[in-house]
Amino acid sequence: MPRVNGVSNGHNGEFPLSGSGCWTIGLINAKAKYLTAETFGFKINANGVSLKKKQMWTLEPAEKDLICFKSHLDKFISVDQYGNVNCEQEERDNACLFEVSVTDDEHGRWALRNVTRGYYLGAAGDKLVCNAKVPTEAELWTVHLAARPQVNLRSLGRKRYAHLSESGEEIQVDANVPWGEDTLFTLEFRDDKYAIHTSNNLYLARDGRLTEKCTRENLFCLEYHHGSLALRDHQGLYLSPIGSRSVLKTRSNTVTKDELFALEDSLPQAAFGALLNGRHVSVKQGVDVTANQEEVSDDEKYQLEHDVATGRWYVRTMHDKYWTLEAGGGIQANANKPTSNALFDFQWQADGSVAFRANNGKFIATKKSGHLYANADNADDESARFHFYLINRAVLVLKCEQGFVGFKSSTSSKMECNKASYETIKAERGDQGQVFFKSQKGGYWHACGDGIMADGEAPEGFFIELREANRMCLKNSSGQYLVTEKNGGLKLGDTDPTRATLWEF
Repeated sequence: MPRVNGVSNGHNGEFPLSGSGCWTIGLINAKAKYLTAETFGFKINANGVSLKKKQMWTLEPAEKDLICFKSHLDKFISVDQYGNVNCEQEERDNACLFEVSVTDDEHGRWALRNVTRGYYLGAAGDKLVCNAKVPTEAELWTVHLAARPQVNLRSLGRKRYAHLSESGEEIQVDANVPWGEDTLFTLEFRDDKYAIHTSNNLYLARDGRLTEKCTRENLFCLEYHHGSLALRDHQGLYLSPIGSRSVLKTRSNTVTKDELFALEDSLPQAAFGALLNGRHVSVKQGVDVTANQEEVSDDEKYQLEHDVATGRWYVRTMHDKYWTLEAGGGIQANANKPTSNALFDFQWQADGSVAFRANNGKFIATKKSGHLYANADNADDESARFHFYLINRAVLVLKCEQGFVGFKSSTSSKMECNKASYETIKAERGDQGQVFFKSQKGGYWHACGDGIMADGEAPEGFFIELREANRMCLKNSSGQYLVTEKNGGLKLGDTDPTRATLWEF
């Protein structure tokens, strides 16, 4: 019988939730099958082979350190007095509550004890049962996060964000705001554990080093602590910020506030280059938004916040100010709160550039001085167009309705879009808003016949068009959009943006 520890490990429930404290997860049993909620009849089993809609569960925190699970049909798992497991309840009660214990070996699997029944949840063939007084292999579950894998990592103890150090050799937890690609991390699910992949394509090791290869030293099991996350290495030690430089490494074998992290969705951040003068749009000089900088620093990076109601965007600076249309048509970054005059319609142009239509119906144009004014009637003139650079996605993970983008097979260089697990894609910035996609095997993306291959020696340029907060369209320099096929293939389609595939990133 595996030994299990209480999930609290010294945690007494006093720490705040991260957002709602809910996670979207998959649960994998000892036979590598996912807990599944069938669409009809509210039947549940542990027969799922990959993490798709029916295998996704919302983990919700309850009182104390208890949790419950809700299916994609918004029904709660519950256990009756005989140990029968159902998933039909719309409202949770005590029969839906579970207590988590974690095995103290390097796998860190979860044992789920139902509060009212007092027994552990297990899978027996097509059935789920709750009859084990002590957890055996059949009652142990691996947690697979189903959230977007690219996140910002905030320390609850330090109240700061993790970022890649300037040297690129370690992760430090001392950033006030998650700004730029250095604060974006990809959580890779490998061998039922998690690796932390940095924007410079390295993996965090337990001793704080960053390494090219992902080995046992780079893998961490995941624990849930009332809405927050703790990551444990194979020796039972937890990641935390250490020392005056807040270097992320493992040290303690108990969980306090210092060992807890919140995962936060990373909003897109971009830089804009004016076609008129080739300079980047900046707020370095003060409140005026001006295209006058040759290099991209924090003052030339902007967070893009999508307004669902209007389909338009707020553009936010690192100093927590918003681009705003002023009375004379000028664009300034002086608003503390977003207003209607801070909303801009992004209109993507045939040449891969973007034009911004302000709240007065006019397009933003660049004056010879570099100052931006919303006074252009259309985007035909190059003064009203800007190159777009997505700057906080040096590594991309792409997903569509069919699944993740990855290789067709381990021996193939052809890309498909129906994978249960993802391949990380290196995104290299080119000139004039172009981006080059490079696989971890070293080859560049290029169109070949009826598909996309990732074995090119020379880069082939693509343009990114943001459509929603976390969805983009991709097109090549000829204006052809990347689209999906029913069999999981992806290829270049026509130039009509309405038929372009929306890629979640």
